[in-house]
Amino acid sequence: MENKLEVSLSKKKIVFFIIAGLVFVIIGFFGALKPEYFLSPLFRNPDVIQISGIIGVCFFGLGLIFLLRKLTDNKPGLIIDQNGITDNTNATSVGLIEWNDITGIERRQVMSNKFLIIHTDVPEKYLSRAKNIISRKAMELNYKSYGSPISIISNSLKIDFEDLEKIILSELADKGRVSN
Repeated sequence: MENKLEVSLSKKKIVFFIIAGLVFVIIGFFGALKPEYFLSPLFRNPDVIQISGIIGVCFFGLGLIFLLRKLTDNKPGLIIDQNGITDNTNATSVGLIEWNDITGIERRQVMSNKFLIIHTDVPEKYLSRAKNIISRKAMELNYKSYGSPISIISNSLKIDFEDLEKIILSELADKGRVSN
C-alpha cells in the first residue's frame, strides 16, 4: 500500500458501549449487594447471584476503564500502510503487525461481534507486547482458542467489518502473503 489508510475510532459507538457497560456494572453491583432482589424461577440461588454480580462488576468495570481511555484517545483505531497493520482497537492491541509476520486472516464471530484473527508465524513476538497481565491472559486465551494471539475488532471503528476485511485481504494478496 503506497498510501496510508487511517481508520478512526467511533466515539458514538464507544459512548454506547460505555452506557451498556454502566448498566451491567449497576446490575452486577445490586446483584452482589442484594441478591435476594434477583431471585426468580430462573435464578433461585442467592449465592450464585451474588458471585455473578461480583464477577459482572469486575469484568464490566475493567471494560469501562478501557472504554473511557478509548473515548479520550485521539490516535487512529487502525492504520494500514506499507509496514503492516497498526492496531489500536482493543485492550489486547499490539501496535504494528508487520506484513511479513502475517500468514493469514480468519473471520470469526461470537454472537453478533465479528472480528478478524490475524495468524502469524511468530506469536511470541506479539504475546510479549501485552501491556499488562490481563491483556496477556486474554491474548493467550485467543491463541488457545483461535490459533493466534492477535485479533482485530471493528466494533469501535468507523468502518464496516466487510470493508475492513476486504482491504486487509487485498493488501495481503498484494504482498504475496495470502490469496484472495
